Amino acid sequence: MPEWLNIGFFGLTLFFMLVGLFGLLVPFFPGVELIWVTGLVYGLVNGFGTLGSWMFALITLVGVTATVSDNILMMAGARQKGAAWKSLLLGLLGGMVGTILIPPWGGLIGAPLAVFLFEYYRLRDWKQAWTALRGLAVGWLTGVAVRFLLAAAMIGLWLIWSLNS
Repeated sequence: MPEWLNIGFFGLTLFFMLVGLFGLLVPFFPGVELIWVTGLVYGLVNGFGTLGSWMFALITLVGVTATVSDNILMMAGARQKGAAWKSLLLGLLGGMVGTILIPPWGGLIGAPLAVFLFEYYRLRDWKQAWTALRGLAVGWLTGVAVRFLLAAAMIGLWLIWSLNS
């Protein structure tokens, strides 16, 4: 590939990865997946080589971790504030149903609403239900931050790969 085309492809790859990174600030935007697919396309076009194979394997591992981290941290935050496992499962279900009925924002309404309502039904105490909901929100915000940092790490791994091959 001519050098000017190689530089252009590098820039285009970096652009799409940054779109993926900052797209994570929008709920339900598949930013981690966009970064991963962009890295895959980069490897398929330029070749992986030994370093690229290792870096892409690490990018994949970090990407999987980022993808599941927000759900785990959201649940952990709610559990820490006293939410029952059943509430969390209903919250996941509420999030999925909300996303299907009112895409893409319905999940942001359905999950917390399901947790809050079930916790109130279970405990008959608005204050404890609200505490569980706050824990869910803190866990979700922590998850967003962790996912953003892990997505930035994916881009860093790609930069190590691309600048050293």
